[in-house]
Amino acid sequence: MATWQEKKHLITRNLQEVLGDDKLTEILKQRDLKIYWGTATTGRPHVAYFVPMLKIADFLKAGCEVTILFADLHAYLDNMKAPWELLALRTQYYEAAIKAMLTSIGVPLEKLKFVRGTEYQLSKEYTLDVYRLSSVVTEHDAKKAGAEVVKQVEHPLLSGLLYPNLQALDEEYLKVDAQFGGVDQRKIFTMSEKFLPQLGYAKRIHLMNPMVPGLTGGKMSASEADSKIDLLDTPTNVKKKLKKAFCEPGNISDNGVLSFTKHVVFPLMKEGETFKIKRSAEHGGDANYSKYEDLETAFANQEIHPGDLKASAEDAINKLLAPIQDTFNDPQLQELTKKAYPPPTKVKGNINQAVDDVTPSKLDIRVGHIVEVSRHPDADALYVEKIDVGEDEPRTIVSGLVNFVPIEEMQDRDVVVLCNLKAAKMRGVESKGMVLCASVDEPKQVEPLLPPKGTKAGDRIVVEEYDTGEPDEVLNPKKKVWEKLQADLKTNDNLTAVWQGNKLVSKINGNPVTTKSMKNAPIK
Repeated sequence: MATWQEKKHLITRNLQEVLGDDKLTEILKQRDLKIYWGTATTGRPHVAYFVPMLKIADFLKAGCEVTILFADLHAYLDNMKAPWELLALRTQYYEAAIKAMLTSIGVPLEKLKFVRGTEYQLSKEYTLDVYRLSSVVTEHDAKKAGAEVVKQVEHPLLSGLLYPNLQALDEEYLKVDAQFGGVDQRKIFTMSEKFLPQLGYAKRIHLMNPMVPGLTGGKMSASEADSKIDLLDTPTNVKKKLKKAFCEPGNISDNGVLSFTKHVVFPLMKEGETFKIKRSAEHGGDANYSKYEDLETAFANQEIHPGDLKASAEDAINKLLAPIQDTFNDPQLQELTKKAYPPPTKVKGNINQAVDDVTPSKLDIRVGHIVEVSRHPDADALYVEKIDVGEDEPRTIVSGLVNFVPIEEMQDRDVVVLCNLKAAKMRGVESKGMVLCASVDEPKQVEPLLPPKGTKAGDRIVVEEYDTGEPDEVLNPKKKVWEKLQADLKTNDNLTAVWQGNKLVSKINGNPVTTKSMKNAPIK
Protein backbone atom coordinates (compact mmCIF):
# COMPACT_ATOMS: atom_id res chain seq x y z
CA MET A 1 0.00 0.00 0.00
CA ALA A 2 1.28 3.46 -0.95
CA THR A 3 2.55 5.80 1.77
CA TRP A 4 1.03 9.27 2.18
CA GLN A 5 4.24 10.71 0.71
CA GLU A 6 3.87 8.56 -2.44
CA LYS A 7 0.21 9.56 -2.73
CA LYS A 8 1.09 13.24 -2.38
CA HIS A 9 3.73 12.91 -5.09
CA LEU A 10 1.16 11.40 -7.47
CA ILE A 11 -1.42 14.08 -6.63
CA THR A 12 0.93 17.05 -7.11
CA ARG A 13 3.29 15.96 -9.90
CA ASN A 14 3.26 18.13 -13.03
CA LEU A 15 0.95 20.70 -11.37
CA GLN A 16 1.78 24.39 -11.70
CA GLU A 17 0.56 25.39 -8.24
CA VAL A 18 -0.98 24.00 -5.05
CA LEU A 19 -2.93 26.21 -2.61
CA GLY A 20 -3.25 24.52 0.80
CA ASP A 21 -0.23 22.23 0.75
CA ASP A 22 -0.14 21.82 4.55
CA LYS A 23 -3.80 20.83 4.67
CA LEU A 24 -3.19 18.33 1.85
CA THR A 25 -0.43 16.67 3.91
CA GLU A 26 -2.60 16.67 7.03
CA ILE A 27 -5.52 14.90 5.27
CA LEU A 28 -3.32 12.35 3.49
CA LYS A 29 -1.76 11.31 6.81
CA GLN A 30 -5.29 10.36 7.97
CA ARG A 31 -7.24 9.24 4.87
CA ASP A 32 -7.60 9.49 1.09
CA LEU A 33 -8.39 12.84 -0.52
CA LYS A 34 -11.83 13.74 -1.95
CA ILE A 35 -11.46 15.89 -5.06
CA TYR A 36 -13.52 17.20 -7.95
CA TRP A 37 -12.88 18.52 -11.44
CA GLY A 38 -15.59 20.48 -13.23
CA THR A 39 -16.06 21.29 -16.90
CA ALA A 40 -18.66 23.72 -18.29
CA THR A 41 -20.54 22.04 -21.14
CA THR A 42 -20.02 24.71 -23.81
CA GLY A 43 -17.99 24.13 -27.00
CA ARG A 44 -16.96 20.61 -27.98
CA PRO A 45 -14.12 19.09 -25.90
CA HIS A 46 -10.74 19.10 -27.63
CA VAL A 47 -7.33 17.41 -27.37
CA ALA A 48 -6.15 19.67 -24.51
CA TYR A 49 -8.73 17.89 -22.33
CA PHE A 50 -6.26 15.00 -22.23
CA VAL A 51 -4.19 17.12 -19.80
CA PRO A 52 -6.77 17.06 -16.95
CA MET A 53 -7.64 13.44 -17.87
CA LEU A 54 -4.04 12.43 -17.15
CA LYS A 55 -4.15 14.15 -13.76
CA ILE A 56 -7.43 12.39 -12.96
CA ALA A 57 -5.59 9.13 -13.66
CA ASP A 58 -2.92 10.25 -11.13
CA PHE A 59 -5.58 11.06 -8.51
CA LEU A 60 -7.11 7.60 -8.88
CA LYS A 61 -3.70 5.93 -8.56
CA ALA A 62 -3.26 7.91 -5.33
CA GLY A 63 -6.50 6.45 -3.98
CA CYS A 64 -8.50 9.70 -4.22
CA GLU A 65 -12.29 9.76 -4.43
CA VAL A 66 -12.78 11.67 -7.68
CA THR A 67 -15.96 13.43 -8.83
CA ILE A 68 -16.35 14.82 -12.35
CA LEU A 69 -18.87 17.67 -12.52
CA PHE A 70 -20.59 18.46 -15.82
CA ALA A 71 -21.29 22.12 -15.07
CA ASP A 72 -24.34 22.57 -17.28
CA LEU A 73 -25.74 25.58 -15.40
CA HIS A 74 -22.33 27.30 -15.59
CA ALA A 75 -22.39 26.82 -19.37
CA TYR A 76 -25.63 28.78 -19.52
CA LEU A 77 -24.51 31.50 -17.07
CA ASP A 78 -21.33 32.21 -19.11
CA ASN A 79 -22.99 34.51 -21.66
CA MET A 80 -25.27 31.65 -22.70
CA LYS A 81 -22.45 29.75 -24.43
CA ALA A 82 -24.86 26.81 -24.19
CA PRO A 83 -28.49 27.83 -24.90
CA TRP A 84 -30.99 26.53 -22.33
CA GLU A 85 -32.71 24.22 -24.84
CA LEU A 86 -29.36 22.58 -25.70
CA LEU A 87 -28.08 22.16 -22.11
CA ALA A 88 -29.17 18.55 -21.65
CA LEU A 89 -27.89 17.51 -25.09
CA ARG A 90 -24.51 19.25 -24.61
CA THR A 91 -24.14 17.59 -21.22
CA GLN A 92 -24.87 14.16 -22.73
CA TYR A 93 -22.26 14.87 -25.42
CA TYR A 94 -19.66 15.93 -22.83
CA GLU A 95 -20.34 12.84 -20.74
CA ALA A 96 -19.87 10.55 -23.77
CA ALA A 97 -16.72 12.39 -24.90
CA ILE A 98 -15.06 12.55 -21.46
CA LYS A 99 -15.81 8.88 -20.79
CA ALA A 100 -14.41 7.91 -24.23
CA MET A 101 -11.23 9.91 -23.51
CA LEU A 102 -10.75 8.33 -20.08
CA THR A 103 -11.38 4.83 -21.45
CA SER A 104 -8.90 5.42 -24.30
CA ILE A 105 -6.07 6.10 -21.82
CA GLY A 106 -6.99 3.20 -19.54
CA VAL A 107 -8.73 5.06 -16.69
CA PRO A 108 -11.32 2.81 -14.95
CA LEU A 109 -14.70 4.60 -15.05
CA GLU A 110 -16.14 2.59 -12.15
CA LYS A 111 -13.87 4.46 -9.73
CA LEU A 112 -15.27 7.84 -10.79
CA LYS A 113 -18.45 9.65 -9.76
CA PHE A 114 -20.19 11.69 -12.48
CA VAL A 115 -22.52 14.54 -11.46
CA ARG A 116 -24.47 17.21 -13.37
CA GLY A 117 -24.69 20.67 -11.84
CA THR A 118 -28.46 20.95 -12.28
CA GLU A 119 -28.89 17.80 -10.15
CA TYR A 120 -28.26 19.90 -7.02
CA GLN A 121 -27.73 23.56 -8.04
CA LEU A 122 -31.48 24.19 -8.36
CA SER A 123 -32.28 22.92 -4.86
CA LYS A 124 -33.75 25.21 -2.19
CA GLU A 125 -30.65 24.92 0.03
CA TYR A 126 -28.17 25.68 -2.77
CA THR A 127 -30.25 28.61 -4.04
CA LEU A 128 -30.38 30.10 -0.54
CA ASP A 129 -26.59 29.81 -0.31
CA VAL A 130 -26.23 31.60 -3.66
CA TYR A 131 -28.16 34.51 -2.12
CA ARG A 132 -26.11 34.34 1.11
CA LEU A 133 -22.86 34.42 -0.86
CA SER A 134 -24.17 37.29 -3.03
CA SER A 135 -24.65 39.32 0.14
CA VAL A 136 -20.91 39.24 0.96
CA VAL A 137 -19.27 39.16 -2.51
CA THR A 138 -19.00 42.56 -4.22
CA GLU A 139 -19.43 43.15 -7.94
CA HIS A 140 -15.69 43.91 -8.10
CA ASP A 141 -14.85 40.59 -6.38
CA ALA A 142 -17.03 38.57 -8.76
CA LYS A 143 -15.79 40.30 -11.91
CA LYS A 144 -12.16 39.91 -10.85
CA ALA A 145 -12.66 36.22 -9.98
CA GLY A 146 -14.15 35.36 -13.37
CA ALA A 147 -11.76 37.46 -15.45
CA GLU A 148 -9.80 34.49 -16.86
CA VAL A 149 -12.75 32.13 -17.22
CA VAL A 150 -16.01 33.96 -17.95
CA LYS A 151 -16.31 35.62 -21.37
CA GLN A 152 -15.47 39.31 -20.87
CA VAL A 153 -17.83 41.83 -22.47
CA GLU A 154 -18.28 45.60 -22.16
CA HIS A 155 -21.60 45.28 -20.29
CA PRO A 156 -21.37 42.02 -18.31
CA LEU A 157 -24.57 40.15 -17.50
CA LEU A 158 -25.43 39.33 -13.89
CA SER A 159 -25.25 35.64 -14.85
CA GLY A 160 -21.51 35.94 -15.51
CA LEU A 161 -21.00 37.54 -12.10
CA LEU A 162 -22.87 34.65 -10.44
CA TYR A 163 -20.62 32.07 -12.14
CA PRO A 164 -17.70 32.26 -9.64
CA ASN A 165 -20.13 32.11 -6.68
CA LEU A 166 -21.61 28.85 -7.91
CA GLN A 167 -18.17 27.35 -8.50
CA ALA A 168 -17.18 28.20 -4.91
CA LEU A 169 -20.38 26.65 -3.51
CA ASP A 170 -19.85 23.47 -5.56
CA GLU A 171 -16.93 22.61 -3.27
CA GLU A 172 -19.27 22.47 -0.28
CA TYR A 173 -22.17 20.72 -2.01
CA LEU A 174 -19.96 18.05 -3.58
CA LYS A 175 -18.45 17.41 -0.11
CA VAL A 176 -14.83 17.48 -1.31
CA ASP A 177 -11.49 18.43 0.24
CA ALA A 178 -10.04 19.86 -2.96
CA GLN A 179 -10.91 21.29 -6.35
CA PHE A 180 -8.72 20.68 -9.40
CA GLY A 181 -8.58 22.95 -12.45
CA GLY A 182 -6.37 24.94 -14.79
CA VAL A 183 -4.29 27.83 -13.50
CA ASP A 184 -6.76 30.13 -15.31
CA GLN A 185 -9.17 29.29 -12.44
CA ARG A 186 -6.83 30.71 -9.78
CA LYS A 187 -8.85 33.87 -9.07
CA ILE A 188 -12.03 31.84 -8.58
CA PHE A 189 -10.13 29.52 -6.23
CA THR A 190 -8.80 32.39 -4.10
CA MET A 191 -12.27 33.97 -3.98
CA SER A 192 -13.63 30.64 -2.74
CA GLU A 193 -10.95 30.47 -0.04
CA LYS A 194 -11.86 33.98 1.11
CA PHE A 195 -15.66 33.77 1.12
CA LEU A 196 -16.71 30.17 1.89
CA PRO A 197 -15.53 30.50 5.52
CA GLN A 198 -17.79 33.57 5.82
CA LEU A 199 -20.75 31.22 5.26
CA GLY A 200 -19.40 28.82 7.86
CA TYR A 201 -17.92 26.40 5.31
CA ALA A 202 -14.36 25.03 5.22
CA LYS A 203 -11.63 26.47 3.04
CA ARG A 204 -10.67 23.91 0.38
CA ILE A 205 -7.37 22.85 -1.19
CA HIS A 206 -6.81 23.96 -4.81
CA LEU A 207 -4.71 22.07 -7.33
CA MET A 208 -3.81 23.79 -10.61
CA ASN A 209 -2.63 22.43 -13.92
CA PRO A 210 -0.57 24.56 -16.32
CA MET A 211 -2.46 25.85 -19.37
CA VAL A 212 -1.65 24.29 -22.74
CA PRO A 213 -1.17 27.01 -25.40
CA GLY A 214 -3.57 26.87 -28.35
CA LEU A 215 -2.31 26.13 -31.85
CA THR A 216 -2.52 29.83 -32.71
CA GLY A 217 -0.83 30.89 -29.45
CA GLY A 218 -2.70 31.82 -26.24
CA LYS A 219 -5.27 29.58 -24.52
CA MET A 220 -6.62 26.53 -26.33
CA SER A 221 -10.35 27.26 -26.39
CA ALA A 222 -13.37 25.05 -27.10
CA SER A 223 -15.08 28.05 -28.72
CA GLU A 224 -12.22 29.05 -31.07
CA ALA A 225 -12.08 26.51 -33.90
CA ASP A 226 -8.56 27.25 -35.17
CA SER A 227 -6.97 27.26 -31.70
CA LYS A 228 -7.79 23.62 -30.97
CA ILE A 229 -8.10 20.15 -32.44
CA ASP A 230 -11.56 18.68 -31.89
CA LEU A 231 -11.85 15.07 -30.67
CA LEU A 232 -13.76 14.24 -33.86
CA ASP A 233 -11.46 16.09 -36.28
CA THR A 234 -10.54 13.95 -39.28
CA PRO A 235 -6.86 13.28 -40.14
CA THR A 236 -7.29 15.83 -42.93
CA ASN A 237 -8.48 18.48 -40.48
CA VAL A 238 -5.71 17.64 -38.00
CA LYS A 239 -3.13 18.12 -40.77
CA LYS A 240 -4.75 21.40 -41.87
CA LYS A 241 -4.85 22.84 -38.33
CA LEU A 242 -1.28 21.79 -37.53
CA LYS A 243 -0.13 23.31 -40.81
CA LYS A 244 -1.53 26.68 -39.62
CA ALA A 245 -0.25 26.23 -36.04
CA PHE A 246 2.24 28.72 -34.64
CA CYS A 247 5.54 26.83 -34.29
CA GLU A 248 8.44 29.25 -34.66
CA PRO A 249 11.92 27.67 -35.03
CA GLY A 250 13.65 27.57 -31.62
CA ASN A 251 10.63 29.05 -29.76
CA ILE A 252 9.80 26.83 -26.77
CA SER A 253 7.81 29.31 -24.64
CA ASP A 254 4.61 29.85 -26.68
CA ASN A 255 4.45 26.74 -28.81
CA GLY A 256 1.19 24.78 -28.71
CA VAL A 257 2.60 21.85 -30.71
CA LEU A 258 5.60 21.40 -28.41
CA SER A 259 3.46 21.95 -25.32
CA PHE A 260 1.06 19.21 -26.41
CA THR A 261 3.92 16.71 -26.62
CA LYS A 262 5.05 17.78 -23.13
CA HIS A 263 1.69 17.53 -21.39
CA VAL A 264 0.04 14.66 -23.27
CA VAL A 265 2.32 12.62 -25.54
CA PHE A 266 5.24 12.02 -23.16
CA PRO A 267 3.14 11.33 -20.02
CA LEU A 268 1.19 8.70 -21.98
CA MET A 269 4.29 6.88 -23.23
CA LYS A 270 4.88 3.46 -21.69
CA GLU A 271 8.29 2.31 -20.48
CA GLY A 272 10.57 1.72 -23.44
CA GLU A 273 8.48 3.82 -25.86
CA THR A 274 9.92 6.87 -27.60
CA PHE A 275 8.61 9.91 -29.47
CA LYS A 276 9.95 9.59 -33.01
CA ILE A 277 10.77 12.59 -35.18
CA LYS A 278 10.71 11.23 -38.73
CA ARG A 279 13.28 12.82 -41.02
CA SER A 280 14.95 11.96 -44.30
CA ALA A 281 18.58 10.78 -44.16
CA GLU A 282 19.78 14.09 -45.67
CA HIS A 283 18.26 15.94 -42.70
CA GLY A 284 19.85 13.68 -40.09
CA GLY A 285 17.50 10.68 -40.22
CA ASP A 286 14.94 9.69 -37.60
CA ALA A 287 15.47 10.89 -34.02
CA ASN A 288 13.94 9.17 -30.97
CA TYR A 289 13.24 10.89 -27.65
CA SER A 290 12.36 9.13 -24.40
CA LYS A 291 12.41 12.36 -22.32
CA TYR A 292 10.59 15.59 -23.14
CA GLU A 293 13.51 17.72 -21.90
CA ASP A 294 15.76 16.28 -24.63
CA LEU A 295 13.15 17.09 -27.32
CA GLU A 296 12.76 20.65 -26.01
CA THR A 297 16.54 21.21 -25.96
CA ALA A 298 16.89 19.90 -29.53
CA PHE A 299 14.05 22.17 -30.73
CA ALA A 300 15.48 25.18 -28.87
CA ASN A 301 18.83 24.54 -30.59
CA GLN A 302 16.98 24.32 -33.93
CA GLU A 303 18.10 20.73 -34.43
CA ILE A 304 14.45 19.86 -35.17
CA HIS A 305 12.56 21.62 -37.96
CA PRO A 306 9.00 22.80 -37.07
CA GLY A 307 7.61 20.82 -40.03
CA ASP A 308 9.13 17.58 -38.69
CA LEU A 309 7.78 18.27 -35.18
CA LYS A 310 4.30 18.93 -36.59
CA ALA A 311 4.36 15.73 -38.67
CA SER A 312 5.28 13.63 -35.62
CA ALA A 313 2.70 15.41 -33.43
CA GLU A 314 0.10 14.75 -36.16
CA ASP A 315 0.78 10.99 -35.98
CA ALA A 316 0.52 11.03 -32.17
CA ILE A 317 -2.76 13.03 -32.20
CA ASN A 318 -4.41 10.79 -34.79
CA LYS A 319 -3.40 7.71 -32.76
CA LEU A 320 -4.97 9.28 -29.64
CA LEU A 321 -8.18 10.27 -31.41
CA ALA A 322 -8.77 6.97 -33.26
CA PRO A 323 -10.41 5.02 -30.36
CA ILE A 324 -12.59 8.03 -29.43
CA GLN A 325 -13.76 8.40 -33.02
CA ASP A 326 -14.48 4.66 -33.17
CA THR A 327 -16.76 5.13 -30.14
CA PHE A 328 -18.50 8.07 -31.86
CA ASN A 329 -19.16 6.00 -35.00
CA ASP A 330 -22.17 4.69 -33.04
CA PRO A 331 -25.28 6.04 -34.87
CA GLN A 332 -26.85 7.23 -31.59
CA LEU A 333 -23.75 9.28 -30.71
CA GLN A 334 -23.61 10.70 -34.23
CA GLU A 335 -27.23 11.80 -33.86
CA LEU A 336 -26.45 13.28 -30.42
CA THR A 337 -23.53 15.25 -31.89
CA LYS A 338 -25.77 16.62 -34.62
CA LYS A 339 -28.45 17.72 -32.12
CA ALA A 340 -26.10 19.10 -29.44
CA TYR A 341 -24.12 21.21 -31.92
CA PRO A 342 -26.57 22.14 -34.71
CA PRO A 343 -25.41 24.29 -37.64
CA PRO A 344 -25.12 28.03 -36.87
CA THR A 345 -28.20 30.17 -37.35
CA LYS A 346 -28.68 33.64 -38.73
CA VAL A 347 -31.28 36.11 -37.66
CA LYS A 348 -33.80 37.32 -40.21
CA GLY A 349 -36.13 39.87 -38.66
CA ASN A 350 -37.00 38.34 -35.29
CA ILE A 351 -36.86 34.73 -36.44
CA ASN A 352 -33.85 32.41 -36.13
CA GLN A 353 -33.45 30.54 -39.38
CA ALA A 354 -30.90 27.85 -40.16
CA VAL A 355 -28.24 29.01 -42.60
CA ASP A 356 -29.17 27.49 -45.94
CA ASP A 357 -25.76 27.58 -47.62
CA VAL A 358 -25.38 24.88 -50.24
CA THR A 359 -22.05 23.32 -49.25
CA PRO A 360 -20.54 19.87 -49.89
CA SER A 361 -21.08 18.95 -46.23
CA LYS A 362 -24.68 18.20 -47.32
CA LEU A 363 -23.48 15.28 -49.48
CA ASP A 364 -23.48 11.74 -48.09
CA ILE A 365 -20.70 10.19 -50.18
CA ARG A 366 -19.42 6.75 -49.18
CA VAL A 367 -17.17 3.96 -50.36
CA GLY A 368 -19.26 1.18 -51.91
CA HIS A 369 -18.52 -2.42 -52.87
CA ILE A 370 -20.49 -4.01 -55.72
CA VAL A 371 -21.60 -7.44 -54.50
CA GLU A 372 -23.84 -8.25 -57.48
CA VAL A 373 -24.33 -6.79 -60.96
CA SER A 374 -26.65 -7.61 -63.87
CA ARG A 375 -27.93 -6.01 -67.07
CA HIS A 376 -31.16 -4.01 -66.74
CA PRO A 377 -34.00 -6.17 -68.13
CA ASP A 378 -35.50 -3.25 -70.08
CA ALA A 379 -32.53 -0.98 -70.91
CA ASP A 380 -29.45 -2.10 -72.86
CA ALA A 381 -27.15 0.68 -71.54
CA LEU A 382 -27.92 0.20 -67.83
CA TYR A 383 -26.50 -2.04 -65.11
CA VAL A 384 -28.47 -2.93 -61.96
CA GLU A 385 -26.01 -3.23 -59.06
CA LYS A 386 -26.35 -4.38 -55.46
CA ILE A 387 -23.84 -2.18 -53.59
CA ASP A 388 -22.68 -2.55 -49.98
CA VAL A 389 -22.43 0.99 -48.51
CA GLY A 390 -22.06 -0.07 -44.86
CA GLU A 391 -25.76 -0.61 -44.15
CA ASP A 392 -27.65 -3.76 -43.08
CA GLU A 393 -28.57 -4.58 -46.69
CA PRO A 394 -26.91 -3.68 -50.01
CA ARG A 395 -28.56 -0.86 -51.98
CA THR A 396 -29.97 -1.29 -55.46
CA ILE A 397 -28.39 1.31 -57.75
CA VAL A 398 -28.83 1.69 -61.51
CA SER A 399 -25.86 3.00 -63.55
CA GLY A 400 -25.45 3.78 -67.26
CA LEU A 401 -22.05 2.10 -67.55
CA VAL A 402 -22.70 -0.84 -69.90
CA ASN A 403 -20.88 0.84 -72.83
CA PHE A 404 -17.89 1.91 -70.70
CA VAL A 405 -17.09 -0.83 -68.16
CA PRO A 406 -17.36 -4.59 -68.92
CA ILE A 407 -19.66 -6.47 -66.53
CA GLU A 408 -16.82 -8.65 -65.21
CA GLU A 409 -14.95 -5.48 -64.14
CA MET A 410 -18.04 -4.20 -62.32
CA GLN A 411 -18.42 -7.35 -60.20
CA ASP A 412 -16.65 -6.98 -56.79
CA ARG A 413 -15.49 -3.50 -57.75
CA ASP A 414 -15.03 -0.74 -55.12
CA VAL A 415 -16.77 2.48 -56.13
CA VAL A 416 -17.68 5.93 -54.81
CA VAL A 417 -21.41 6.32 -54.15
CA LEU A 418 -23.61 9.36 -53.54
CA CYS A 419 -26.08 7.92 -50.99
CA ASN A 420 -28.57 10.71 -50.26
CA LEU A 421 -30.14 11.43 -53.62
CA LYS A 422 -33.89 10.97 -53.59
CA ALA A 423 -34.69 7.42 -54.78
CA ALA A 424 -35.82 7.40 -58.42
CA LYS A 425 -37.15 4.75 -60.81
CA MET A 426 -34.99 4.11 -63.87
CA ARG A 427 -36.93 2.15 -66.48
CA GLY A 428 -38.97 0.43 -63.77
CA VAL A 429 -36.14 -0.29 -61.28
CA GLU A 430 -35.83 1.95 -58.21
CA SER A 431 -32.29 3.33 -57.83
CA LYS A 432 -31.20 4.42 -54.34
CA GLY A 433 -27.99 6.28 -55.10
CA MET A 434 -25.46 7.11 -57.78
CA VAL A 435 -22.06 5.67 -58.67
CA LEU A 436 -19.90 8.77 -59.17
CA CYS A 437 -17.84 8.87 -62.35
CA ALA A 438 -15.54 11.16 -64.28
CA SER A 439 -17.43 11.86 -67.50
CA VAL A 440 -16.88 13.85 -70.71
CA ASP A 441 -19.25 14.13 -73.68
CA GLU A 442 -16.87 14.74 -76.61
CA PRO A 443 -15.67 12.10 -77.26
CA LYS A 444 -17.93 10.23 -74.81
CA GLN A 445 -15.80 8.72 -72.03
CA VAL A 446 -16.78 7.57 -68.51
CA GLU A 447 -14.69 6.16 -65.63
CA PRO A 448 -15.98 5.26 -62.16
CA LEU A 449 -14.05 7.14 -59.45
CA LEU A 450 -11.55 5.13 -57.38
CA PRO A 451 -12.11 5.14 -53.59
CA PRO A 452 -9.27 6.32 -51.32
CA LYS A 453 -6.62 3.75 -50.44
CA GLY A 454 -7.12 2.00 -47.10
CA THR A 455 -10.91 2.37 -47.04
CA LYS A 456 -13.80 -0.12 -46.92
CA ALA A 457 -17.49 -0.18 -47.77
CA GLY A 458 -19.43 2.41 -45.77
CA ASP A 459 -16.50 4.73 -45.03
CA ARG A 460 -17.46 8.41 -45.43
CA ILE A 461 -15.89 10.60 -48.08
CA VAL A 462 -15.82 14.34 -47.46
CA VAL A 463 -14.59 17.50 -49.14
CA GLU A 464 -11.60 19.18 -47.46
CA GLU A 465 -12.62 22.33 -45.56
CA TYR A 466 -16.23 21.05 -45.46
CA ASP A 467 -15.83 17.94 -43.29
CA THR A 468 -17.44 19.02 -40.01
CA GLY A 469 -21.19 19.09 -40.70
CA GLU A 470 -23.58 16.15 -41.01
CA PRO A 471 -24.98 15.35 -44.49
CA ASP A 472 -28.65 15.88 -45.30
CA GLU A 473 -30.77 12.74 -44.94
CA VAL A 474 -32.06 13.33 -48.48
CA LEU A 475 -30.91 16.12 -50.81
CA ASN A 476 -33.84 18.43 -51.54
CA PRO A 477 -34.62 18.03 -55.26
CA LYS A 478 -36.73 21.20 -55.30
CA LYS A 479 -33.74 23.27 -54.19
CA LYS A 480 -31.51 21.49 -56.73
CA VAL A 481 -28.81 20.94 -54.09
CA TRP A 482 -27.01 18.20 -56.02
CA GLU A 483 -27.14 20.11 -59.30
CA LYS A 484 -25.61 23.22 -57.68
CA LEU A 485 -22.80 21.25 -56.04
CA GLN A 486 -22.16 18.93 -58.99
CA ALA A 487 -21.32 21.92 -61.21
CA ASP A 488 -18.01 22.37 -59.30
CA LEU A 489 -17.07 18.68 -59.01
CA LYS A 490 -14.29 17.52 -61.33
CA THR A 491 -10.96 15.74 -61.55
CA ASN A 492 -7.76 17.80 -61.65
CA ASP A 493 -4.39 17.52 -63.42
CA ASN A 494 -3.25 14.99 -60.79
CA LEU A 495 -6.26 12.65 -61.37
CA THR A 496 -7.69 13.68 -57.98
CA ALA A 497 -11.40 14.40 -57.45
CA VAL A 498 -11.97 17.98 -56.24
CA TRP A 499 -14.79 20.44 -55.48
CA GLN A 500 -13.73 24.05 -56.13
CA GLY A 501 -10.12 22.87 -55.76
CA ASN A 502 -10.69 21.06 -52.42
CA LYS A 503 -9.96 17.33 -52.54
CA LEU A 504 -12.52 14.61 -51.90
CA VAL A 505 -10.89 12.53 -49.17
CA SER A 506 -11.57 9.68 -46.76
CA LYS A 507 -12.88 10.94 -43.42
CA ILE A 508 -10.98 8.04 -41.82
CA ASN A 509 -7.45 8.49 -43.18
CA GLY A 510 -7.39 11.60 -45.40
CA ASN A 511 -6.43 9.73 -48.58
CA PRO A 512 -7.93 11.20 -51.80
CA VAL A 513 -10.54 9.96 -54.27
CA THR A 514 -8.89 9.52 -57.68
CA THR A 515 -9.60 8.47 -61.26
CA LYS A 516 -7.61 6.08 -63.44
CA SER A 517 -6.83 8.32 -66.41
CA MET A 518 -9.28 11.20 -66.90
CA LYS A 519 -7.86 14.64 -66.08
CA ASN A 520 -9.99 17.81 -65.71
CA ALA A 521 -13.22 15.90 -66.28
CA PRO A 522 -16.61 16.75 -64.73
CA ILE A 523 -17.83 14.32 -62.06
CA LYS A 524 -21.40 13.09 -62.54
